[in-house]
Amino acid sequence: MAALPFAETRFAPTPRLLSGIQYYEPLPPLASAAARNHLVAEIEASGLTGRGGAGFPTATKLRAVARGRSPVVVANGTEGEPASAKDKALLAADPHLVIDGAVTAARLVGARDVFLAAARADGLGLKALVRALDERRGGDGVGLHVVAPPDRFVAGQESALVNWINGGPAKPTIDRPFERGVDGRATLVQNVETLANLALIARHGADWFRRIGTDAEPGSALVTVIGAVRSPGVGEIELGTTLRAVLADFGGLTAIPQAFLVGGYFGTWLSAEDVYDVPFTNAALAPFGASLGARVIVVLPQGACGLAETARIVRYLAGESAGQCGSCFFGLPALASAFETLAFGGGADAVRAAGRLAGLTRQVENRGACALPTGATKLVMSALRVFDRETARHRDGVCTGPTHARVAPVPDLHPGELEWS
Repeated sequence: MAALPFAETRFAPTPRLLSGIQYYEPLPPLASAAARNHLVAEIEASGLTGRGGAGFPTATKLRAVARGRSPVVVANGTEGEPASAKDKALLAADPHLVIDGAVTAARLVGARDVFLAAARADGLGLKALVRALDERRGGDGVGLHVVAPPDRFVAGQESALVNWINGGPAKPTIDRPFERGVDGRATLVQNVETLANLALIARHGADWFRRIGTDAEPGSALVTVIGAVRSPGVGEIELGTTLRAVLADFGGLTAIPQAFLVGGYFGTWLSAEDVYDVPFTNAALAPFGASLGARVIVVLPQGACGLAETARIVRYLAGESAGQCGSCFFGLPALASAFETLAFGGGADAVRAAGRLAGLTRQVENRGACALPTGATKLVMSALRVFDRETARHRDGVCTGPTHARVAPVPDLHPGELEWS
């Protein structure tokens, strides 16, 4: 994967996840059912939801897996999203906190094995995990295994990750891991940021966790901010902070913003003037058709071409198809080609491409074994909505921005050349 242009890793005024503090010390034993039930109730009271994108309630997932057969825990730090590095930063800064959360989750669901998954290209994260395991000297009472699946966009999808751990390709399946996952056992797949928060709640309680954030969306969040900001990188923010304040935490803007891509490459383009003072929460973004997603903010400056940026991303997503579903394998390349014609063709070709895009999105959306087709169409439709004036100019053969400029990172190596195993 292409490296992100980090200037530094930034910290919240009262950092929790990126504090760099080594939290390794004996964990609560949770030996009794009453103790385990109490902690699950605390996690539920905390309002902790998944930090990997879907936002599913963590306590609900724990209870579902605990009822299954011979549970397994998978800590997911694969982060196939090219624009995101929050999980990489967390693993490098505090691997013990992630492992504490994974071990605690294992005790809650009755698991004897924990798989700690980091991106194959994330040398710092993998080294940090291995070093942390050596420091713990096997004192956690569960088997801890570090794994590094292929660096593919959909390889971190939970069923794809489980399929790879089982010896198959890192491609999504229709199996539901919480019912039938690793070795056919009930499997809890949780993002590493979720597990790090779980460890903090186990130590400090639900009330402490809720001291920051909003009532509906408590706690902090790791975000990756890139584009037209002075200090691009990863930071920890309090949920509910406005986008204006988030950008100030990253040194402020280097140019007048035209639009924000919020949520990553499954995310949504938003007009800067509409959302500059909107709180960074799912509830506040929902009226604009957006969500936190991968917690990525790409700041697109005035003078850059949003259609060109989108065309590059959609072509990348098309190349990341697992090739298992027709709507994805055939539909996404067709979508990418039409968008490229709109962005770079001009004239009558651009007019025809614009007309094709609406029909193609309907054929691709909500189909396939994973979220790739739907995520790509969501991005495309938001681009057509936000960059509607630019679309009209492109139809006339005019672009107001330098189409060669690149703001959002896309891997240089064509994804189709990479392996799935």
